[in-house]
Amino acid sequence: MQKIAQPQQRGITLIESLVAIAVAALGILGVIGAQMRTLSDTQTSVYRAQAVRAIEDLSERMRNHPNALVNIGSYRIGWRVGPAPTPQAAKLCEGVTECTPAEFAAYDLREWKRSLERSLPLGDATVFFAPAEPTAGSRRQLGVLIRWRENERSTNNAYLADLLTTAASLGGGAGTPACNASASSSPRYACHLQYIPVSSRCAPYFTGAAVQYSCPGPKP
Repeated sequence: MQKIAQPQQRGITLIESLVAIAVAALGILGVIGAQMRTLSDTQTSVYRAQAVRAIEDLSERMRNHPNALVNIGSYRIGWRVGPAPTPQAAKLCEGVTECTPAEFAAYDLREWKRSLERSLPLGDATVFFAPAEPTAGSRRQLGVLIRWRENERSTNNAYLADLLTTAASLGGGAGTPACNASASSSPRYACHLQYIPVSSRCAPYFTGAAVQYSCPGPKP
């Protein structure tokens, strides 16, 4: 009885090879996508941490200024008009240059804002009176709203919609500047809003060779 030879499989077909390659490619793309999302979220956290540190820096600058509370209006500033950097103050209070409290506040604020613009992509900030303190002479805190360019995906993506936040949704309420001009504004920004108290104290104030003690508030 003659045996019938069975065909032997000599490797896989071309179609099976292509299917295996496609499946492997999809798996690799999934891993890369997850990694990119992780990097994006990490970068967002880094930017927000830099914004928090910038606000702490401004608070320290104001705390070191003995006349900050009396000159609280000198610390107000709006969004940057035109490209960065923000122009320097009219008078540079450096070295032995004598400046009035208002001039020193304007100089300190603008130098702070120029530093912020260097640390965040398209970084900008506005400093304003707290809406809950509308009466002049009774204001004790300032609102600081910082914005920066965030990664964009799609206008229909929920992730991007979350970035188009206004100051009101961040807890600012009516009278607080908006982070984005509108939902279709370009570029689009992520924002951080925080209120900082403005303290008052007596401290030495150097005017040339003389040292005077300056105390905020009306003179007796």
